[in-house]
Amino acid sequence: MTGTEIPEDHPRYASLLTRHRIEAGVERGITSKQGLIAQGRGEAFDYLLGERTLPSADDAARAAAATLLSAERPVFSVNGNVAALVPGETVELAEAVGADLEVNLFNRTEERMEAIAAHLREHGAAEVKGLTGDGEIPGLEHARGTVDADGIGAADVVVVPLEDGDRAEALAAAGKTEIVIDLNPGSRSPRTAAIPIIDNVLRAVPNVTAHARDLADASPAERRAIVDEFDPEAALEAAERAIREGSFAGDEG
Repeated sequence: MTGTEIPEDHPRYASLLTRHRIEAGVERGITSKQGLIAQGRGEAFDYLLGERTLPSADDAARAAAATLLSAERPVFSVNGNVAALVPGETVELAEAVGADLEVNLFNRTEERMEAIAAHLREHGAAEVKGLTGDGEIPGLEHARGTVDADGIGAADVVVVPLEDGDRAEALAAAGKTEIVIDLNPGSRSPRTAAIPIIDNVLRAVPNVTAHARDLADASPAERRAIVDEFDPEAALEAAERAIREGSFAGDEG
């Protein structure tokens, strides 16, 4: 069954579509096989969240939009799962906030880097960074710490969806303001972030874009107030509470 063949009235439509996109990403050389496992783990948390955007996650998305609009050099870091799941949505968000797109991989190969960059261009990206690889995230060994010096290396704000904890911690230690999208509030990545968005990336990225468009004409003081009022610890606690109180009752498989 292809993505276009999944009936939209199917009770698991969004989940089936997500699985199809990840599977297609592996076939295209965009997503690693480990990405399949990571996606399954995330989906389990989404079940317990009720497959909905919590009010706390919406607050985080709004704070993320305000932060990106106020940034001097924002960069959206794109890995294989992000490229497979939300390529067009990622391009739209980058355009809405004036951010660069940079391919950044844990399992880095030139073939995957090129494939993801081409995939993003197919979905409207004018420029994609990451292929130069002339910069380094301090404290990370091997190729997973490789970045573009004029991309993530020079960024003040970095969006890192579905990121591994080591790199998230290293980016924070390097002084980057991190916006992390993750479904597990217990993961190191969101716990490292200045703004953790505990939500499915399929919902979160378009939601940040919608808030960015809403705040496009807001004053610097208004945006700063939104960021200052956001409490990352409270957002993590709200998500953990929702997951602990979640139930599979009524789930249709």
